[in-house]
Amino acid sequence: MTGPIDSLAMWDATMAFPEQVERASLAELSFTKLPAHEEIEHVVVLGMGGSGIVGDVMLSVAGPFMPVPLIVCKSYEPPSFVGPSTLCFALSFSGDTEETVEAAQTAALAGARMVVVAAGGELQALGESWNATVVGLPDGIPMPRAGLGAMAVPALRVLEHVGLFPGARGWIELAVEQLRHRRDQLSADDNEARSLAHRIGRTIPLLYGGSSLGATAALRWKNELNENAKMPAFTGTVPELTHNEICGWGQNGDVTRQLFSLVLLRHDQEHPQVMRRFEVVRKWTEEVVAGIEEVRAEGDGPLAQLFDLVFFGSVVSLHLAAQEGIDPGPVPILDDIKAAMAQ
Repeated sequence: MTGPIDSLAMWDATMAFPEQVERASLAELSFTKLPAHEEIEHVVVLGMGGSGIVGDVMLSVAGPFMPVPLIVCKSYEPPSFVGPSTLCFALSFSGDTEETVEAAQTAALAGARMVVVAAGGELQALGESWNATVVGLPDGIPMPRAGLGAMAVPALRVLEHVGLFPGARGWIELAVEQLRHRRDQLSADDNEARSLAHRIGRTIPLLYGGSSLGATAALRWKNELNENAKMPAFTGTVPELTHNEICGWGQNGDVTRQLFSLVLLRHDQEHPQVMRRFEVVRKWTEEVVAGIEEVRAEGDGPLAQLFDLVFFGSVVSLHLAAQEGIDPGPVPILDDIKAAMAQ
């Protein structure tokens, strides 16, 4: 029996996630160009796709503890309030993401204190010209989505250094511990991720997460399913979806139960009322979807739980790709879009 098609070694890159996070936590960073804590009134994170998800990680993990607001911007334009009191992260794996490059230039011209995370490209060159804090990325990461740890961990360490997220290093160490534990589970031939992928099959996954942490996990699952398995997937957030989306299950159950699988991404940071709302969601959807699955985060602390869910979802997406004989690495349609936009 031959193994799955994997021209870019996405399986190896995914299973090395614990080491990627650990190396990023130990890498030497220069903090000399960063502003003092009292000079920062807000934090803005610029990025798209596999780089932009880092902003969602920062918001869901560090945001609740920060004394200033953190805003994630996935577009060509940063918020109009950006200025000298803004700590602005510009994240682009390639360094050439056009939306991020343009937004970062606007922010830098407005006087924002810039932090650039990139593997090179135009953004890295601009960061050096701005005398910004520039964080490079290690070699050997095949695609931006496989570099989440290498990009997110330095960003969290910057927040810790400027006093906006005390204790980040401790949370990172707990995340590495949990990721290794989860990898041991998912490396077995008969593992939960493979079984879940088999049950999802060719249905369309609906990924529901609770509050900010769960919403970030759901978005990451969606992105991984889209890019690795080349399949559609959609997200919803509890409690918001219990004020609108839940109404959409009122009819067409004969159709939806053939098409959709519901995957609930649960974690220990959920508000008690969010927990109760998940039970309502189960009650009102069990007759109109092909199946309801639940994946519960493990680990100590919000970062460990988020990365645990993220890791699990990445492995599920790879199993779904393997089931259909799909190469998880290349994403030719994204290359076509870039080429079209460059004309």
